[in-house]
Order: sequence, then C-alpha cells, then structure tokens
Amino acid sequence: MRLLIAYDGSRSSEAAIDDLYRCGFPPDGQAEIIAVAEVWLPPPDEMSPDGDDTLSDPLPYVDELTDKFREHGQRVLSEAEIFARHARTRVQSAFPGWDVISTATYGSPAWEILNRADEFLPDLIVVGSQGHSAVSRFMLGSISQKVLTEARCSVRVARGRIDVDPAPQRVVIGFDGSKGAEAAVDAAVSRNWQFGTEIRLIAVSDPITPTAIGRFLPPVTRVINDINVSENRFLEKRAEKALKKLEAAGLSADLRIYPGNPKTILVEEAENWSADCIFVGANSQGSNLARFLIGSTSAAVAARAKCSVEVIRKQQRPTPPAETNGSDGATR
Repeated sequence: MRLLIAYDGSRSSEAAIDDLYRCGFPPDGQAEIIAVAEVWLPPPDEMSPDGDDTLSDPLPYVDELTDKFREHGQRVLSEAEIFARHARTRVQSAFPGWDVISTATYGSPAWEILNRADEFLPDLIVVGSQGHSAVSRFMLGSISQKVLTEARCSVRVARGRIDVDPAPQRVVIGFDGSKGAEAAVDAAVSRNWQFGTEIRLIAVSDPITPTAIGRFLPPVTRVINDINVSENRFLEKRAEKALKKLEAAGLSADLRIYPGNPKTILVEEAENWSADCIFVGANSQGSNLARFLIGSTSAAVAARAKCSVEVIRKQQRPTPPAETNGSDGATR
C-alpha cells in the first residue's frame, strides 16, 4: 500500500497522524510525507528572462524587495522541512515496517499535493480536515476540499480522536448499491482490522409520500407502500453480497436502512454509533464526471462528519515508478 500524507504542523495534521493507528493498514508499505510552504520564491536573478544580461541589473528597491521575498520564502521552506521530518519520525514510529520518506516544497499546497500524487501514485492521500486558517471545526478546509474533489485516488479526511481505552474500530459504509458503494466495501475488506472490528452498512431510502388527497384513497396508499417496500428489498438484496464479503474477511457486519437524506443520515448515524470512520464511494450511482469529480453526498459527508471519512475511488493505474532516491527518508 502507498500513502501520501499531507502535513503542515497544525493540530489537524497532527490528528491525522494519530488517526493512522485506526486505519487498518498492513504491516508493510510505503508512505511519503509532503509539507508545502505556502510562499513564492523569486527565481535567480543572474540574467533577464530573455537572456540579455544588460537587463539583469534592476532598480535598487526592486533588488531589495526581491531579496526580502527570497529570505522570507527560504525561512518558511525551512520550517516545512522541519515539519516533514517530524511527521516522518512519527509515521515511522507508528509503522516500523514501512518505507517512509519526506518531501518539502513550496507553492499552492493543494496543487503541490495533487501534483505529487500524480507522480507518486498513492493508493490513498491522507489530509487533515483543516489547516492553520480553519474558521470552524464543522467546515472542511479549502486545501482539503480541493484535494478531496480533484484527486485521482482515494482520500482520507482525518479527524483524530483520543482513546483512553482503545476499543475495536467501528466503520460505517455508505451503501446505495452503486459501483462506488461496492468499491467502499472492497476497500474495507482489504484492510487489516484488529479483532472485533464492526462494520455497519447504512443505506438510505427515499420513500414516496402520498399527497393529501392520496391519503384518503386506499389503492393509492397501497401502491405507494408497495413501492417503498420494494426499494428496501432492493437495497437488502444488493447488500447481501457485500455482507458476505465482509463476514468472509472476519468482520462483524450488518445493514441498517433509514429513510431520509443520505448527507444527513450517514453523519448522524456515525455519530450515534461512535464510529471511527465513514467509508463512502466518490460518486453515487456510478457517475463519472471529469477528472473523477466527487459526488455531492460524499463531499457533504466529508465536510460535516465528526469522525474521519474516506472517499473511495477505484481506478486502474500503472505500476508506480521506482524511487530514485532510495528509502533513506532524506527530505527532498
């Protein structure tokens, strides 16, 4: 398994590392920590852009301002390097059998994370729910939102929790019978969960309600009830295969069906059950818009949940290229 872990030194990114202990990851794998300094570093000014060195001597105040920008940028980049090394130490301690390296760079954090993911080809990107500039604990940070929306692989929006007496994990899977839901089930099956882990499939139906006049017409009421019952039976039938997969993997699993809005029900039921994480497919009903755009339900759950959320994207990807710098953990 390959992880790309975004880290910025904030409480949220620290919580994301704490959360790794409860993800069911295997004993061996590869992880890269990326820390991005949100600054602009001026290019070297030895020569003008067109190669004419007669223009390489700017006005004194321009030269002074450029030096200040460069000095500030280098200082922030150095901080990012320290953050990356710190995070690497923590992750390596949590997963001693893993190859863990760290990278520090500068630019737009979301873009740099996405660009590195396109090169590193991780199975999962791990981001904190908020950065340093979070306004509210119930709002998803702009960087996390962009990564969640535009990444080509699965993304975990991590919200750490402190366990005085750690219990087996509880994982909610949003299930609607779609390919996205099946991918979420497969992702859960592939993990190495501790003994006693419980999985709950939560399906949300959209029952039809008769009009005011229809309530007084028995045939209309019966037809609507039959339709609603049929929808629940459909969800139960589609969930049978998923439950068998989970049970075959040694996991305790059950199905719950609730009427209402999945954006609300998944979050509320996860909280009521004290779930550690919600797994949800990136796109409901198998929709596949440009560059793996996330579905509205997945985005809403990731933004509103109080626990961690994994948005699962199942994709075919090429074999990742071999790392040229080895696995000595040196910051690039």
